[in-house]
Amino acid sequence: MPPAGSHRRPVGAGMTNVAVLSSAEAVALAAEFAAGFARDAADRDARRVLPLTEVDQISAAGLLAITVPARHGGADLPTETVAEVFRLLSAGDPNIGQIPHSHFVYVNQLRLRGTDGQQKLLFGEVLAGRRFGNAQSEAGTRHVREIKTTLTADGPGWWRLNGRKFYATGALLAHRIPVLAHLGPDGPLHVAWVDRHAGGVDVVDDWNGLGQRTTASGSVVLQDVPVPDELITPYAVTFDQPQTYGAFAQVLHAAIDAGIARAALTDAAWFVRHRSRPYPDANVDRAADDPLVVHAFGEMELAVRASEALLAEAARAIDRANADLTARSATDASLAVAAARAATTHAALQASSRLFEVAGTRSASATHHLDRHWRNARTHTLHDPAAWKLQHLGRWVVDGTPPPSHGQV
Repeated sequence: MPPAGSHRRPVGAGMTNVAVLSSAEAVALAAEFAAGFARDAADRDARRVLPLTEVDQISAAGLLAITVPARHGGADLPTETVAEVFRLLSAGDPNIGQIPHSHFVYVNQLRLRGTDGQQKLLFGEVLAGRRFGNAQSEAGTRHVREIKTTLTADGPGWWRLNGRKFYATGALLAHRIPVLAHLGPDGPLHVAWVDRHAGGVDVVDDWNGLGQRTTASGSVVLQDVPVPDELITPYAVTFDQPQTYGAFAQVLHAAIDAGIARAALTDAAWFVRHRSRPYPDANVDRAADDPLVVHAFGEMELAVRASEALLAEAARAIDRANADLTARSATDASLAVAAARAATTHAALQASSRLFEVAGTRSASATHHLDRHWRNARTHTLHDPAAWKLQHLGRWVVDGTPPPSHGQV
């Protein structure tokens, strides 16, 4: 039953809507913000300063509302634009790029599975600049898709939510947290949309990753949290038919890695131009004129450009599938995203590691904080193994076997 004195007032009541952006405006804003975020990214990483001010800025600007459907007053921008926004923000600071990842994924979940009433309420919150976090993964389970958190019936129209979540990126800075839970002890997975500050919700700032240090990816503890029927949406049924839900989530991860790769390459080039000394055997005055250094930059640029191109094509494949959703178009989208994920993983790890090879000994000084690029790349690319993306691609080529239908492809 609901706690004493509770009532179901729409959270969005009285809030002012953010701007509804065009694709060009969204991309331009992302580029502008990224340039500013890049200036302090190293300092935030070194001191582990959570970017609340910066996330508030992109929220207030309307960048987190760009996928709200047009019929609910949103911009309804295509995946191609969203991926580019994520890539740009992540090139500025991939921590800021990752924080709203789950926000967009669950806006998409609401779009696919929410009732008209749920969409009106929750999309209204997004249009007012509110943010969604996530409470999905759990520590101590057999694998990433095993969920123990449960919604238990607690009187007519009410449930009690109990569980503990880990790697809940963005929850600490969110206004509302979508929680993945079983409806009943053995029921299908649903999403409970709980208020960040509701009774029984405890967001713990215990994320201690070697990279992506300021993503607020801590734990969420849920103890007898009351949830009404109208704040629960189905989840498991999403994968019973052709869908791009998983591909959309994955392409945003690819965009984050592409941003990390570009940032690492950009910083490496600046360092070589301004700080590096040439190796004597090169017989040049500048490290930037060493033919071995130039060749290495060419190889890295090729990898980064290829990953950016595959990212853009994957996003367009999702948009094409959404326009005419069939088993084949969904498969094509998932395969395109698998290729982008594998390529951006490779590019991010290569650029952030070879950075030191081309920039030389001075670049290893901790005062320059260049190691953050590798730490960010190594941490974020572990989210979904690139080797499985190659497996899905290989099985399709060899036998025409489509990738599985779940949230990781």
